[in-house]
Amino acid sequence: MSISYESRYASSPKGVKSYDTAQLRNEFLIESLFESDKINLVYSHYDRFISGGVLPVNKSLTLETIDPLKAPYFLERRELGIINIGESGTVTVDGTAYEINHKEALYVGQGNKEVVFSSKSSSKPAMFYINSTPAHKTFPTKKIGTNDVEVIELGTPETANARTLRKYIVNSVVDVCQLQMGMTSIKVGSSWNTMPAHVHDRRMEVYFYFEIPEGQSVCHFMGEPQETRHIWMQNNQAVISPPWSIHSGSGTSNYSFIWGMAGENLDYGDMDVCKIPDLR
Repeated sequence: MSISYESRYASSPKGVKSYDTAQLRNEFLIESLFESDKINLVYSHYDRFISGGVLPVNKSLTLETIDPLKAPYFLERRELGIINIGESGTVTVDGTAYEINHKEALYVGQGNKEVVFSSKSSSKPAMFYINSTPAHKTFPTKKIGTNDVEVIELGTPETANARTLRKYIVNSVVDVCQLQMGMTSIKVGSSWNTMPAHVHDRRMEVYFYFEIPEGQSVCHFMGEPQETRHIWMQNNQAVISPPWSIHSGSGTSNYSFIWGMAGENLDYGDMDVCKIPDLR
C-alpha cells in the first residue's frame, strides 16, 4: 500500500516520570516519516493531530482516508497543512494543481475530497511534510509562498539561541480553524530553540527537525518544567509534545524545524514561559 499509519495514545505526566529511554522514544519520537512512493502518518490522540511525510518519487500519491477517521475521505472533517522541504512538486486538490517549491506551503480546507502529491523530477523529488487537525468550518485552499510568511527574529548569539521564525499557516496569514504551522531556522553559531522554554496547556505541538548536517544531532527536551526528559533526534524526525510539556532543543550544529500546533485557541502568544533557572 502507498499509505501507512500508526496511532499514539496520550500519556499522563505522572506516567512519563517512570519511562526509560526506550519507552520515551516509543511514545513521542516519530523516527521514519519519508519513504519513497509512500505516505507515512502518525495519528496522535493529543488533539487528534496527524503528522506525516509524503515522498512521491516514481508515481503520484493520493491522500486516502485511514481507519481512525471513520470517514469516506481524509478531509471530510479535517484541514491540512503542507510544507515542501524537498525540490519542486505539485499538490492537486479536487482537480486544481498548486506548484509547491522548496519551503513553500499549502493550506487545504475541510471538505476537499481528493489530494494528490507528485514531484516534478524523480531524481530530485519533493518532500511534503504534512499536519492535519479536526476542523469545524470550511476555509479556502491557499498557497503560502516564502514571501507571504510572517518573519520574526528571536534570540541572540550571546545566549546561543539566535534564530529566524517564519509563520506560514497562522490566522494572520490564512483563514484556518485550529491548525498552526511555521518554520524556525537556527543561525550559525547558535544551538538552542524555544529557549526560554514554555508550555501551553491549551495546545499540543509537534516539532519536525530537518536540515541537520550528517553526523550531527539535536537533543530535544520535553517533560514538565521540574521533571524534564530528553530525546536525541536525527535529521527528518519528529517529536510529539503534550500540552503539559516543554518543547525545546539544542543541536550539535545549527538546524531547522517545522512546528505544528492544535488545540483550544489560535493565539500564538498564549504560552506560559518557564524561567531558565527554574528548570529541573
